[in-house]
Amino acid sequence: MFRGRHFDRSVILVCVRWYLAYGLSLRDLKEMMAERGISVDHSTIHRWVVHFSPLLLERFNRRKRAATGKWHVDETYIKVRGQWMYLYRAIDSVGDTVEFYFSEHRGLPAAKRFFRKALERHGRPDRVVIDGSQTNQEAIVSCDTTHRLQDRCRRRPKPIRIRQSQYLNNRIEQDHRRIKRRVRPMLGFKSPAAASIILDGIEMLHMMRKRQARFAFNPNPSLAEQFDILAAA
Repeated sequence: MFRGRHFDRSVILVCVRWYLAYGLSLRDLKEMMAERGISVDHSTIHRWVVHFSPLLLERFNRRKRAATGKWHVDETYIKVRGQWMYLYRAIDSVGDTVEFYFSEHRGLPAAKRFFRKALERHGRPDRVVIDGSQTNQEAIVSCDTTHRLQDRCRRRPKPIRIRQSQYLNNRIEQDHRRIKRRVRPMLGFKSPAAASIILDGIEMLHMMRKRQARFAFNPNPSLAEQFDILAAA
């Protein structure tokens, strides 16, 4: 993963982890590294974040524990180049992140892509809690119907139960805040592609804090230890 890099692996991992985990700008990290005798440009740190976030997330997902059968689903707003775009998210009954999907547009096609991604990776839940969104309800029904028709088991699975309640979905509204708290100091992303990659990394750090990955030799690792394990995998 780090072959041919000018800087040591530990420096790269520290910069990527600090940027994704805390409210620091790229120039803040540049100054912090300079105080430690390491001269690195802020654009280099940005390239590290964009390059290594997807690789680390892929390795994290291999260790991610299974979600429960009850999901809470909602979307939140993310500003990109002065325009509002959308981050679809789902958490389970214990607060673990199930899935997320960044979209430039909000509507039935985007909701379907999100639910298909969640179903393919985590299987079918028993129940999904949403707010009053008719679009999300239609997306769940459509994706669930297709998924059940493709199921080759003798016993057809029952349809996913959908509960529409604004108050029961406060759980995921609270979970959005952790993501928005990190995104807010960035003052908006420059492009949808960069936003998607960096949001993947921020979501990964959020899952790390929830201890959603299995590590056989260390049941309660710190963020730094989780990064080292994933980088060495």
